[in-house]
Amino acid sequence: MVSSVTIKPSTLIGKIKLQRVEELMLFKFTEDLQSRMEELLEKKKSDRLTLEEISELEAIGELDRIFTHINAMLLAQK
Repeated sequence: MVSSVTIKPSTLIGKIKLQRVEELMLFKFTEDLQSRMEELLEKKKSDRLTLEEISELEAIGELDRIFTHINAMLLAQK
């Protein structure tokens, strides 16, 4: 039996920041989280991710999609 590891995007809440872009405040990843995502993506390319890392990358990806959508909505109201 394979054990499933699930990491929720909400566990990464401390790794986000607001950053001023022109007159708007947009959601961004901290440098640490951005670096971690890039590290995991590199490991994924060489098929070296553990189950926990796969779950972590999925959580970061989900958070990235949410922020991209919210930031796009904020920019559209400009």
